[in-house]
Amino acid sequence: MPAITPEMRDAFHRDGVIVVRNCLTPEQLAACHEAFKWAVANPGPHVFSKLDGTKLQTHIDNANPNAKQRLDDLMMTLPFGRLYQEIWGSQHVWYYAEEIFAKDGGQSGRGPWHQDTANLPWAGSHWGNAWVTFQKIPKKNSLEVVRGSHLGIQYDGASFANADDPTDPLYGHAASYPRLPDIDKELAADPNSWDVVSFDIDPGDVVFLHPRSLHGGAPVDADCPTRHTIVFRFFGDNAQFRPLPEGEAVHPKYARNGPLFSREMAKLNSGDAFRSPVFRQVI
Repeated sequence: MPAITPEMRDAFHRDGVIVVRNCLTPEQLAACHEAFKWAVANPGPHVFSKLDGTKLQTHIDNANPNAKQRLDDLMMTLPFGRLYQEIWGSQHVWYYAEEIFAKDGGQSGRGPWHQDTANLPWAGSHWGNAWVTFQKIPKKNSLEVVRGSHLGIQYDGASFANADDPTDPLYGHAASYPRLPDIDKELAADPNSWDVVSFDIDPGDVVFLHPRSLHGGAPVDADCPTRHTIVFRFFGDNAQFRPLPEGEAVHPKYARNGPLFSREMAKLNSGDAFRSPVFRQVI
């Protein structure tokens, strides 16, 4: 069974990202793949289509309520709860929800840089994503993360509405967040301007990522035409509710509670422990 070494635990807390090699058995990976294929064939109410027809077109879906029971049960058969417990030193671990990415045909470009915490009401050190990809992915096509950025600035979100401007803000003047930097542009001018981490991935390897980290990239091309990924999100004891910006200028979908589990989030106040019966406890 996979284990977290002290060096891996320290790297996660320092860098915000690690890779666990051979994390999933072939049987576990196959179960995740079946869940991914079902999700693509049965999109939920949060499926994302703003970039359809652009160079960044990607099938993206989040927290499909019709998949919840199936995925809650699947989490009890996978090692992620135990591994995050080892990473965080948390007594408990809860499963939040899934995110789906499907890039096909070798023609979907780089995903815009962003932090998940820009549009989700999360705070605390005990948050983690487990990125499961079903193809062999070379480093140049893999997820990229700015090392240590989970400990730094909380930027505005990306609107994901403008394929030509990856920094187009989600909140803009309605919030005090600084606008996202154009990281790809800055890296093109100076490859050392940002400390970017990425990994070659074989099926069964899993990237563990703090969701406050700046992350993006993962394009497909002629050499790597397909990337199918399911992301499982978790939280532990040190996880709090952090309300998102509010006001007339904020789209109601992204105000205070965020777009996911909004009814449950409405019951929490700033700084409350992030807890709700809707989330499956896995440890």
